[in-house]
Amino acid sequence: MIIAQRKPFEEIVQNLQGFKSVFILGCGTCVAVCMAGGEKEVGILASQLRMAFKKAGQEIEIGEATITRQCDREYIETIREQAAKYDVILSMACGIGVQYVGEILEPQIVMPALNTRFLGANEAEGEWGERCRACGNCILAETGGICPMTICAKSLVNGPCGGTNNGKCEVSKEKDCAWTIIYNRLDKQGKLDNIRKIFPPKKYSAQTHPARQVNEAYQKAEMGGE
Repeated sequence: MIIAQRKPFEEIVQNLQGFKSVFILGCGTCVAVCMAGGEKEVGILASQLRMAFKKAGQEIEIGEATITRQCDREYIETIREQAAKYDVILSMACGIGVQYVGEILEPQIVMPALNTRFLGANEAEGEWGERCRACGNCILAETGGICPMTICAKSLVNGPCGGTNNGKCEVSKEKDCAWTIIYNRLDKQGKLDNIRKIFPPKKYSAQTHPARQVNEAYQKAEMGGE
Protein backbone atom coordinates (compact mmCIF):
# COMPACT_ATOMS: atom_id res chain seq x y z
CA MET A 1 0.00 0.00 0.00
CA ILE A 2 1.20 3.51 -0.79
CA ILE A 3 1.56 5.51 2.42
CA ALA A 4 1.13 9.27 2.32
CA GLN A 5 0.84 12.12 4.81
CA ARG A 6 -0.91 15.45 4.52
CA LYS A 7 1.30 18.43 3.82
CA PRO A 8 1.56 21.15 6.48
CA PHE A 9 -1.62 23.22 6.39
CA GLU A 10 0.35 26.45 6.00
CA GLU A 11 2.00 25.10 2.84
CA ILE A 12 -1.36 24.14 1.34
CA VAL A 13 -2.82 27.58 2.05
CA GLN A 14 0.21 29.29 0.56
CA ASN A 15 -0.03 27.21 -2.62
CA LEU A 16 -3.68 28.24 -3.05
CA GLN A 17 -3.06 31.97 -2.85
CA GLY A 18 -4.42 33.82 -5.87
CA PHE A 19 -7.06 31.24 -6.78
CA LYS A 20 -10.76 32.02 -6.49
CA SER A 21 -11.97 28.41 -6.49
CA VAL A 22 -10.45 25.06 -5.55
CA PHE A 23 -11.68 21.52 -6.13
CA ILE A 24 -10.45 19.12 -3.44
CA LEU A 25 -10.22 15.64 -4.93
CA GLY A 26 -9.83 12.64 -2.65
CA CYS A 27 -8.71 9.11 -3.47
CA GLY A 28 -10.61 6.17 -1.98
CA THR A 29 -7.89 3.54 -2.00
CA CYS A 30 -4.39 3.62 -0.44
CA VAL A 31 -4.43 7.13 1.03
CA ALA A 32 -7.93 6.54 2.40
CA VAL A 33 -6.72 3.45 4.26
CA CYS A 34 -3.79 5.35 5.80
CA MET A 35 -6.18 8.16 6.75
CA ALA A 36 -4.52 10.82 4.61
CA GLY A 37 -6.74 11.48 1.60
CA GLY A 38 -10.07 9.70 1.69
CA GLU A 39 -13.56 11.22 1.79
CA LYS A 40 -13.30 12.02 5.50
CA GLU A 41 -9.96 13.78 5.08
CA VAL A 42 -11.32 15.76 2.11
CA GLY A 43 -14.15 17.06 4.29
CA ILE A 44 -11.79 18.01 7.11
CA LEU A 45 -9.41 19.89 4.83
CA ALA A 46 -12.27 21.66 3.07
CA SER A 47 -13.64 22.90 6.41
CA GLN A 48 -10.22 24.05 7.57
CA LEU A 49 -9.60 25.95 4.34
CA ARG A 50 -12.98 27.66 4.45
CA MET A 51 -12.32 28.87 7.99
CA ALA A 52 -8.76 29.96 7.22
CA PHE A 53 -9.67 31.97 4.12
CA LYS A 54 -12.71 33.52 5.82
CA LYS A 55 -10.55 34.57 8.76
CA ALA A 56 -8.09 36.14 6.32
CA GLY A 57 -10.93 38.03 4.63
CA GLN A 58 -10.49 36.13 1.37
CA GLU A 59 -13.32 34.68 -0.66
CA ILE A 60 -12.78 31.25 -2.15
CA GLU A 61 -15.17 28.63 -3.50
CA ILE A 62 -14.36 25.10 -2.43
CA GLY A 63 -15.73 21.95 -4.06
CA GLU A 64 -15.27 18.39 -2.84
CA ALA A 65 -15.27 14.91 -4.37
CA THR A 66 -13.64 11.54 -3.78
CA ILE A 67 -13.14 8.96 -6.50
CA THR A 68 -12.17 5.31 -6.12
CA ARG A 69 -8.67 5.78 -7.55
CA GLN A 70 -6.77 8.69 -9.04
CA CYS A 71 -4.44 6.29 -10.87
CA ASP A 72 -7.19 5.00 -13.19
CA ARG A 73 -8.47 7.05 -16.15
CA GLU A 74 -12.02 5.67 -15.89
CA TYR A 75 -12.52 7.19 -12.44
CA ILE A 76 -10.89 10.52 -13.30
CA GLU A 77 -13.17 10.93 -16.32
CA THR A 78 -16.22 10.88 -14.05
CA ILE A 79 -15.28 14.23 -12.47
CA ARG A 80 -13.98 15.98 -15.60
CA GLU A 81 -16.94 18.35 -16.02
CA GLN A 82 -17.21 19.06 -12.30
CA ALA A 83 -13.50 19.79 -11.93
CA ALA A 84 -13.50 22.10 -14.96
CA LYS A 85 -15.54 24.65 -13.00
CA TYR A 86 -12.64 25.35 -10.63
CA ASP A 87 -9.36 27.27 -10.96
CA VAL A 88 -7.24 24.58 -9.35
CA ILE A 89 -7.54 20.94 -8.32
CA LEU A 90 -6.09 20.05 -4.93
CA SER A 91 -5.34 16.34 -5.12
CA MET A 92 -5.37 14.31 -1.91
CA ALA A 93 -3.76 11.32 -3.62
CA CYS A 94 -0.22 10.00 -3.81
CA GLY A 95 2.18 11.54 -6.31
CA ILE A 96 0.97 9.10 -8.95
CA GLY A 97 -2.58 10.38 -8.69
CA VAL A 98 -1.51 14.03 -8.76
CA GLN A 99 0.46 13.50 -11.98
CA TYR A 100 -2.16 11.34 -13.69
CA VAL A 101 -5.04 13.70 -12.91
CA GLY A 102 -2.92 16.56 -14.26
CA GLU A 103 -2.19 14.61 -17.44
CA ILE A 104 -5.78 13.58 -18.12
CA LEU A 105 -7.36 16.93 -17.21
CA GLU A 106 -4.68 19.07 -18.86
CA PRO A 107 -4.37 22.08 -18.92
CA GLN A 108 -6.01 22.34 -15.49
CA ILE A 109 -3.68 23.11 -12.60
CA VAL A 110 -3.32 20.19 -10.17
CA MET A 111 -1.53 20.57 -6.85
CA PRO A 112 -0.68 17.99 -4.17
CA ALA A 113 -2.14 18.13 -0.69
CA LEU A 114 -0.10 15.12 0.44
CA ASN A 115 3.50 13.99 0.64
CA THR A 116 4.00 10.44 -0.65
CA ARG A 117 6.10 8.55 1.89
CA PHE A 118 6.63 4.86 1.07
CA LEU A 119 5.16 1.43 0.30
CA GLY A 120 4.16 -0.12 3.58
CA ALA A 121 1.96 -2.30 5.73
CA ASN A 122 -0.45 -1.55 8.56
CA GLU A 123 1.59 -2.71 11.57
CA ALA A 124 -0.75 -1.40 14.27
CA GLU A 125 -3.77 0.86 14.58
CA GLY A 126 -2.83 4.16 12.95
CA GLU A 127 0.73 2.97 12.29
CA TRP A 128 2.40 1.95 9.02
CA GLY A 129 5.87 0.63 8.31
CA GLU A 130 7.87 0.64 5.07
CA ARG A 131 8.29 -2.83 3.55
CA CYS A 132 9.12 -2.40 -0.14
CA ARG A 133 11.28 -0.10 -2.29
CA ALA A 134 9.76 -1.28 -5.59
CA CYS A 135 13.28 -1.99 -6.86
CA GLY A 136 12.02 -4.23 -9.69
CA ASN A 137 14.12 -7.30 -8.88
CA CYS A 138 12.56 -9.08 -5.90
CA ILE A 139 14.75 -11.52 -3.96
CA LEU A 140 12.29 -12.24 -1.15
CA ALA A 141 12.21 -15.94 -2.08
CA GLU A 142 15.87 -16.19 -1.07
CA THR A 143 15.82 -13.94 2.01
CA GLY A 144 12.99 -15.50 3.97
CA GLY A 145 10.44 -12.97 2.82
CA ILE A 146 12.38 -10.04 4.30
CA CYS A 147 13.51 -7.23 1.99
CA PRO A 148 17.13 -6.15 2.58
CA MET A 149 16.72 -3.28 0.12
CA THR A 150 14.15 -1.77 2.48
CA ILE A 151 15.06 -3.02 5.96
CA CYS A 152 18.84 -2.60 5.67
CA ALA A 153 20.01 1.00 6.18
CA LYS A 154 22.52 0.51 3.35
CA SER A 155 20.17 -1.56 1.15
CA LEU A 156 22.76 -4.34 1.02
CA VAL A 157 21.72 -7.39 -0.97
CA ASN A 158 24.70 -9.28 0.49
CA GLY A 159 25.14 -8.80 4.20
CA PRO A 160 25.62 -8.16 6.98
CA CYS A 161 28.08 -5.28 6.81
CA GLY A 162 30.92 -4.70 9.26
CA GLY A 163 28.89 -2.22 11.24
CA THR A 164 26.46 -4.71 12.76
CA ASN A 165 26.89 -5.19 16.51
CA ASN A 166 25.06 -7.83 18.57
CA GLY A 167 22.27 -7.98 16.03
CA LYS A 168 21.81 -4.21 15.89
CA CYS A 169 22.39 -1.77 13.01
CA GLU A 170 25.21 0.76 13.27
CA VAL A 171 22.86 3.64 12.48
CA SER A 172 20.87 3.08 15.68
CA LYS A 173 21.07 0.81 18.71
CA GLU A 174 17.28 0.55 18.51
CA LYS A 175 17.28 -0.79 14.93
CA ASP A 176 17.70 -4.51 14.34
CA CYS A 177 20.23 -5.50 11.69
CA ALA A 178 18.28 -6.53 8.59
CA TRP A 179 20.60 -9.42 7.85
CA THR A 180 20.35 -10.71 11.41
CA ILE A 181 16.57 -10.75 10.96
CA ILE A 182 17.00 -12.57 7.64
CA TYR A 183 19.40 -15.09 9.21
CA ASN A 184 16.98 -15.87 12.04
CA ARG A 185 14.03 -16.24 9.64
CA LEU A 186 15.97 -18.58 7.33
CA ASP A 187 17.09 -20.60 10.36
CA LYS A 188 13.47 -21.11 11.42
CA GLN A 189 12.58 -22.14 7.87
CA GLY A 190 15.46 -24.60 7.61
CA LYS A 191 16.90 -22.62 4.68
CA LEU A 192 20.14 -21.26 6.14
CA ASP A 193 22.04 -22.33 3.00
CA ASN A 194 20.40 -19.32 1.32
CA ILE A 195 22.58 -17.01 3.40
CA ARG A 196 25.61 -18.21 1.43
CA LYS A 197 24.19 -17.11 -1.91
CA ILE A 198 25.80 -14.07 -3.52
CA PHE A 199 23.48 -11.69 -5.31
CA PRO A 200 24.79 -9.37 -8.03
CA PRO A 201 24.81 -5.69 -7.05
CA LYS A 202 21.91 -3.57 -8.20
CA LYS A 203 22.60 -1.91 -11.55
CA TYR A 204 21.12 1.50 -10.89
CA SER A 205 22.78 3.01 -13.96
CA ALA A 206 20.94 0.52 -16.18
CA GLN A 207 17.47 1.37 -14.87
CA THR A 208 15.06 3.07 -17.23
CA HIS A 209 12.57 5.59 -15.86
CA PRO A 210 9.71 5.99 -16.04
CA ALA A 211 9.11 2.24 -16.06
CA ARG A 212 6.32 0.72 -18.13
CA GLN A 213 4.57 -2.64 -18.10
CA VAL A 214 2.04 -4.12 -20.52
CA ASN A 215 0.09 -7.25 -19.61
CA GLU A 216 0.98 -10.21 -21.81
CA ALA A 217 -2.60 -10.63 -23.01
CA TYR A 218 -2.63 -7.04 -24.26
CA GLN A 219 0.76 -7.45 -25.89
CA LYS A 220 -0.66 -10.32 -27.96
CA ALA A 221 -3.71 -8.23 -28.86
CA GLU A 222 -1.46 -5.46 -30.16
CA MET A 223 0.38 -8.02 -32.29
CA GLY A 224 -2.84 -9.18 -33.92
CA GLY A 225 -3.27 -12.26 -31.72
CA GLU A 226 -0.06 -13.94 -32.87
